[in-house]
Amino acid sequence: MKTAGRADAISLHEISWPAMNPSTILAVDVGGTFTDAVLIADGHVFSGKTPTTPDDQSLGVITAARQALGAADVRPNDVEAFVHGMTVTTNALLEGRFARTALLATKGFTDIEELGRQNRPDLYKLCKNRPAPIVPDNLRLPVAERCGPDGVIEPLDEDSVRAALKRCREAKVESIAVCLLFSFRHPAHELRIAEIAHEVMPTVHVSLSHEAVGTFREYERCATTIADAALSPLLAGYLARLRERAATEGLPAPDVMLSNGGSAAAELAARNAAATVLSGPAGGAVGTARAAARAGAPRALGFDMGGTSTDVSLVHDGLVSVSASREIAGRPVALPSIDILTVGAGGGSIAWRDDGGALRVGPRSAGARPGPACYGLGGAEPTVTDANLLLGRLGADSALAGGLRLNTAAAERAVGALADDLGLDIQATAEGIVRIANLEMLRATNAATVARGVDPRDHVLVAFGGAGPMHAVAIAEALGIGKVICPHACGVLSARGMAAAGRRRDRSRSVVRNLQNLDDDTISQIVDELREAAAADLADPPEARVEATFELRYVGQAHELAVRLDPAEAAAASIERAFHDAHQRSYGFSERTAPVELVTVRVSVEIGGERGDGAETAAPRSPGAGDEGATLPPATRTAWFGGKPYDTSVVRLPRTGDAFPGPAVIELPEATVVVPPGWTASITPHADVSLDRRAGAAGNSA
Repeated sequence: MKTAGRADAISLHEISWPAMNPSTILAVDVGGTFTDAVLIADGHVFSGKTPTTPDDQSLGVITAARQALGAADVRPNDVEAFVHGMTVTTNALLEGRFARTALLATKGFTDIEELGRQNRPDLYKLCKNRPAPIVPDNLRLPVAERCGPDGVIEPLDEDSVRAALKRCREAKVESIAVCLLFSFRHPAHELRIAEIAHEVMPTVHVSLSHEAVGTFREYERCATTIADAALSPLLAGYLARLRERAATEGLPAPDVMLSNGGSAAAELAARNAAATVLSGPAGGAVGTARAAARAGAPRALGFDMGGTSTDVSLVHDGLVSVSASREIAGRPVALPSIDILTVGAGGGSIAWRDDGGALRVGPRSAGARPGPACYGLGGAEPTVTDANLLLGRLGADSALAGGLRLNTAAAERAVGALADDLGLDIQATAEGIVRIANLEMLRATNAATVARGVDPRDHVLVAFGGAGPMHAVAIAEALGIGKVICPHACGVLSARGMAAAGRRRDRSRSVVRNLQNLDDDTISQIVDELREAAAADLADPPEARVEATFELRYVGQAHELAVRLDPAEAAAASIERAFHDAHQRSYGFSERTAPVELVTVRVSVEIGGERGDGAETAAPRSPGAGDEGATLPPATRTAWFGGKPYDTSVVRLPRTGDAFPGPAVIELPEATVVVPPGWTASITPHADVSLDRRAGAAGNSA
């Protein structure tokens, strides 16, 4: 748990934990363009969608929640659990908005964040700089003390601590990061500094590196602790507003989705903000795993295309890929997070002409306000959504999520102006916009698969987000994938994944020892101690699920490879075999006689959440979606594929067992599925849309 000032301290027993397996659960995901809500009530799924309110995301959260509650005819007081994914910390990192933060570090090591590492952010751009340090040089304060690998070398000088805190108080800092040498092994000095800080500045937030990260590599540990300290007051303020609005509505206090694919009580998340930087996309990855399980696919590629960006994730053997650290906005975050690659291409990405006369798309987005030109909210620049409308893949007569109606004339004006600038006709320009957006997204999918030695051809593509199912087949064809799954809640799948996630805590410890010198009892003791530390934040219920991850390398290597094992199988011999196998899969070779080094042990403890394939008893419904089982008259419209117009079937409210050969457009309550020529769509027993390539069909989905 994060260290907090006495004035706002709260014990675990004071937190109101929701039911372990609630029957009525609300989940709300804030995206760059839309805020999505999902309500699970007795196995039925109801949804809501509203434009995101960037000035205060909590306003959009409550609006979307009201829509989902209204669709279900459920009172707020009947909701047993409320899970929330947001972009507050992500946006703050991207925009450089931080609380005023000071760093207390071992004397002589106060400039770690600025020094960083010797690598350049871009190999061929010698003048490209790293982001400026969060902590200015006048707030990097030395503390007289020193620990080494084996213990204390120089005792903590408390007078130096009080002198540093005096400067913090004079500078009116809001948060303090503490990062001392070897504190991940010997945390006593950091803990004592926190005690003194609470005496001198009772309300200041304090992030301790051994709590925030707990592993070696000084730069990453320091930078992550600073980010945690700089973001936590901002997140705490936002969550306080959300809790207040939720209480006014009659909703329970929210849990917050974490980057690791689990959730935590808002009080805990507010003190560990660095663990929430991938809060929203993590829900989509969990949803991908569930959809793949329903389809009986052990390997899946998650393709989440929203209004602002596209996120790509991997599922292997039913498990979402997790990385030990990642970089956000050029800043390292050395915490477990779902392995997600993001590219700035979405439905709201703006198309433009560069100085060389070439057509470009993104990364700039029209966002929620004003949005694409066809939304009729004041946008005048052409976007991917405008192009899809002009290509017939969206229809002006279609009721989109949030009650939007599309304006074809506005899209024609926006795309037409760009077409004139490029010297192309409007149809060719629209197709070019979609093709280039697809290439941008293909870059992310290739980076997640081919660039890592993963063959995507034996995966299914799980497409979701408001725009994902429109572009999924083009991406699948480029990757050689023959099956695409569009889950029945694909327009709100990130929120659906949050509703399925359990509460989770991770703990880690750097070991850095030759595996041959570690006996099974020592390994078991490390795992047990980490499990107890993680479970302490979850009240250690008997039904907790425990997972151990071991990061290993051959002696002499610079970086590690992670293997996940059941803690009951965590013996030295089995860990070593798993590492050799993983190295063979990842790099094409292994040295089975070479010594192996155990670098870090991570243990995850999770409680609650949904298990199994997550099949609901009914397809999702949203306000105005119509009655289940209703039959709407068939419709057709002209849609363009591969430069040719096709008479295209338009299907609304499909039913289980239906099949539709392409070209077709299937309009779901929160998303539109495009079925190009050569592909066939079928509705599975779980109400998912399965897209399969017909044998011998030529690719023409662009």
